[in-house]
Amino acid sequence: MFIPAGGHLSLRRPCESRDPYAAAGRFNAVADSLHNNKSLWLWVPAFAGTTSQSNVDTPIIVGKKAPVTIIPPNRTNSKPDAWGRRQWLPVIVLIAAMTAMRLIYAGVLELRTDEAYYWTWSKESVLSFLDHPPMIAWFIRFGTAIFGDSNLGVRFAGILAMLVTQLLLADIVRRVTHDVRAIVFAALLPEAALYSGLLMAKVSPDTALIPFAAAMIWSLVRLTESNDARWWLAAGLFAGLALLSKFTAIMLVPAVLAFMLVPDWRKRWLLSPYPWLAVLIALAVFSPVLIWNTQHDWASFRFQFVRAVATHPFSFRTVGEFFGLQLGLVGFVLLPVVLSGVTLTAWRGYRNREPVAILLSTSVIVPFAYFFWKSLTLRVGDTWPMFLWPAGFAAAAINIAILPREGWPEWIVKSTISWARIAVISGIAFVVGVFFYYVAAPWNLIGRTDPVGGEAGYEAVAARARDQLKRTGATWIATTDYRTYAMLRWHFNGRVPVVQLNERGRFQGFADPGTDWIKDHPGLYVAREPDNRLPLWNEIKAERQPLERVERSWRGIVMDTYALEKITGWTPEFAPPPDSPLF
Repeated sequence: MFIPAGGHLSLRRPCESRDPYAAAGRFNAVADSLHNNKSLWLWVPAFAGTTSQSNVDTPIIVGKKAPVTIIPPNRTNSKPDAWGRRQWLPVIVLIAAMTAMRLIYAGVLELRTDEAYYWTWSKESVLSFLDHPPMIAWFIRFGTAIFGDSNLGVRFAGILAMLVTQLLLADIVRRVTHDVRAIVFAALLPEAALYSGLLMAKVSPDTALIPFAAAMIWSLVRLTESNDARWWLAAGLFAGLALLSKFTAIMLVPAVLAFMLVPDWRKRWLLSPYPWLAVLIALAVFSPVLIWNTQHDWASFRFQFVRAVATHPFSFRTVGEFFGLQLGLVGFVLLPVVLSGVTLTAWRGYRNREPVAILLSTSVIVPFAYFFWKSLTLRVGDTWPMFLWPAGFAAAAINIAILPREGWPEWIVKSTISWARIAVISGIAFVVGVFFYYVAAPWNLIGRTDPVGGEAGYEAVAARARDQLKRTGATWIATTDYRTYAMLRWHFNGRVPVVQLNERGRFQGFADPGTDWIKDHPGLYVAREPDNRLPLWNEIKAERQPLERVERSWRGIVMDTYALEKITGWTPEFAPPPDSPLF
C-alpha cells in the first residue's frame, strides 16, 4: 500500500480481482490505523470532494484479510483537520435544520386519520393487530410517554427513526467506500426525498420498518467487512424487528438470500449455523404476531393474503399514479439518480458476485418490481414502497465513489456527481416548499384531493358532536368507519366512549370501551355521508333520530359532510361471531 503524490490511498495488490465494492473488507485491516490517525483519515480519499482516480481493488476471497503497510503521513501540515471540520459543519447544520423543520411539522399539523388509528392501538395491551404488527403502537407509546397525547408525542419516534436511518446509511457507505463525499451524499439524499425528508414525521408502520430494515442491511455490511459470522445474529434481530413493524419486510428476504447464495461464499454460509440461528432469532422476535394470530384464527395473515391476491382489471390510471407518486415522493431528479445507481450496483454485484452490491440492489429491485406489478391492477398506497428507498440512497451514494475507480470516462463521473448535487439541492428545496405550504400558507391549491387537507378539519365534527352529547343526553358515540372512529377517539381522548359498530375484527382483544356508559344509554351516531345509509343498519334494531349535518372543511374547501343522529333502544355487540355482518 502506498500514498501517491496526489494524496490518495492505493490499496491494490498484485493478482487481485477488480471488485471495487469489497474494498470494505480490505479497509478493515487498516481501520484502527485510519481511525487513530486523523491526518491520514482526512486524505481517504481527498476530503475536497474529488474522488480518487486510483485503482482500488479487492481480494479474490471476500473478507480475507492480507497484511498491508501504511506509510506514515506527513504531519507537518495541519490544514486538513481544520479544513475537514469546516466541510462537515454545513452538513451537520443542514441536517439539524431539517430535523427542526420536521419537529415543527409534527407538532403543528393535525393528525391524519391513520395516525390517530395507530394512536388508538397504543392505548391497548395486545400482542398484535389485524392490520399490522405492533411496532407502530410501541413507537407511539414511546413518544407519548415523553410528550403526552399530542401531535408531537404521536410522531416523535418517527423523527428519531429518520436520524437513525441517516446514521446507518452514512456508516454503510463509509465502510464500503471510505469516500467522504459519498458519505455526505448518503446522509443528505434522504433529506431530499419528500418520503423521508418530511413524511418521516407522519407516523405509519413504514416509519417503524425503515430503521430496522436499514439496520439489518448495515449488519450484513459489517459481516462482509469483518468476516465475523456473528453479525448474522444481529441481522436476525433487526430482521425480526422489521417484521414486527410491517409484513412487507418479507420482501427483503430475496435480497438476503441473494447476498448469501450468489457470492462464492455460499457453501460456507449454507454449512454455518449462524444464518440459521439468525432465522430463529427473527422468528423469536416476530413471535408476538405469531402468538396473536394462533389465538385469532390467523386473522392478520388471512387479511393481508386476501389483499395481496385480489384481482382487478388492468388500469393505466393506477400505473400512472404509482410512477407519479414515486416521482413526487422520491423526487423528480432524485428518482432517476437513485434508479441509475441501483441499476449499476446490480450490474456490478451480480457480475462480480459482490455481496454488498447484491444486497443493496436487490433490496430495491424486488420490492419495486412487486409494487409495479401490483400497480397494473391496483392503487398502490403512498407509503407502501417507502421502505425500499434507503437502500437505493446508499447504492446511489456508493455509485458516486465507485465510478472513477472503475475507470469510467471523466464526463460520466462528473455528470453523475452533478446530477446527484442537483437532486439534493432541488429535492431539499421542494421538501422545504411543501413544509411551508402546509404549515404557513393560507391556500388550498389541490382542492379535495389534497392528501393532508383531505383528512383535516375533524375538530369541527368533534365540536358539534360534543354539543349534541350535551343536548341529547347521549353518553357514547357510534361510528361505522375506522377513520371517523379514530379521529373522534383522538379528540375525546377517553372522556366519552367511542365505538365502531362494524368491522369488529379490527378490535379483537381490545379493552372494554365502557360498557357501563353504553348499555341502556342513548348514543350519538356520527357518520360521513352517505355511509349513514349502510345496509348494515337493516341488521341493527335501533331507533335513529336525525339531528344535524356538519361540514368538514380545510382552507375554505368542504371535504366531507357528516350526519349526526341520536340512537336509542340498542346496545352494540363488541365481540360478534366471525360470520356476523358486524365482524
